[in-house]
Amino acid sequence: MRRRVLSVAIATAAVTAGAAVPAAQADIAQSAVVSQNPVNTTPNVTDGTVRAIAVVGSKVVVAGNFDHVKNAGSSTTIARHNIFAFDAKTGKVDTKFVPKVDGTVYALQPGASSTVYVGGSFTNTNGVGLGSLTRLSVTTGKAVSGFNARIGHGLVFTMVRRGSHVYIGGEFTKVGGKAHAPLARVDATTGKDTGLNLSVTTPRSGALKVYRLAVDPADKHLVIDGTFTQVAGKRRYQIAMINTSGTPTLSSWATERYATPCSSSFDTYMRGIDFAPDGSYFVVVTTGAPHGTTQLCDSAARWETNKTGAGQNPTWVNWTGGDTLLSVSVTGKAVYVGGHQRWMDNPQGHDSAGPGAVSRPGIAALNPSGGKALSWNPTRTRGHGVETLVATSSGLYVGSDTDELGHEYHGRIGEFPLS
Repeated sequence: MRRRVLSVAIATAAVTAGAAVPAAQADIAQSAVVSQNPVNTTPNVTDGTVRAIAVVGSKVVVAGNFDHVKNAGSSTTIARHNIFAFDAKTGKVDTKFVPKVDGTVYALQPGASSTVYVGGSFTNTNGVGLGSLTRLSVTTGKAVSGFNARIGHGLVFTMVRRGSHVYIGGEFTKVGGKAHAPLARVDATTGKDTGLNLSVTTPRSGALKVYRLAVDPADKHLVIDGTFTQVAGKRRYQIAMINTSGTPTLSSWATERYATPCSSSFDTYMRGIDFAPDGSYFVVVTTGAPHGTTQLCDSAARWETNKTGAGQNPTWVNWTGGDTLLSVSVTGKAVYVGGHQRWMDNPQGHDSAGPGAVSRPGIAALNPSGGKALSWNPTRTRGHGVETLVATSSGLYVGSDTDELGHEYHGRIGEFPLS
């Protein structure tokens, strides 16, 4: 049987109506490593890039920058500009959820009452100027009345919802119409700023931005990365931890391991972050070109959440030997990483397979304890790389800009079910 997947790998065998809505990317503890064989029912995004996925009840919302979608096994093209939804069980594209946004969507998060939060570079939603963060009904595609964060002068790159809080990061300069750092926490119902007012300043290169963020499931720790070199007036070079209980404060946790230079092509070489399901550690992935083991360019690294103080070092590091990692999802049994890598376990590689390197094109699973690559190796065409990995209770979704998964055509979304 031909295995069909979108450039977004979906890790869910099937989500039934009324299923629990995952609050964010760090909540799912899986009992095993997902199957290497993707399902054949997911729809096909045939152009552009899938950058975000969210499961809301029985629906899967997919977003990025694209214009054309097809149901699995169909030759009929369906017009969908940068966002659409499909039924998690059948894979059929939803005909009622057809919102209009006038820019790229970079971030999605499931909301309560069959809603989804949408962030990106757009300013208009369904013809109304709601800014670059909006909340939509997954049933109708309409904006939810009463939610208006008024994110101005910039875009939203990254987002995590924790209960009544929605954390956002990007290049924006205003929240609620007032000047603000490119990091905020807004009320999940109203969109109003809830007082995450720490300064984020002094970009190492290019524009000031928070590129990715992650929040532990208990909503006690927030980790951010980006172009900044100072947070709350303290040196925090491209990465910082913030205590979110009560009034948010900058944690004493700090590292200089991301202060060394990688390729000058990047304003920041930081990429994905994800917490373990129990919140005890988080994993950071990077780009940056091969620079050996003294720097954390083109690597995945595990960091312990409960550590405090300066001079922190990772528990383990896995280097690709010169290829970008873009995304990460931690499930307890595995650390899934995606990008356009050719190898893992390759600390001595310089765009080559060094001693001990293992082939893992585009996607890999690492051992959470020691960081070495697991045997799981579905492969995918590399392209720019896997942009998003989203674990669910029944599998792993993958989204990217290429069409091949496991040496077969799958559009730009894929789903690896739990075995």
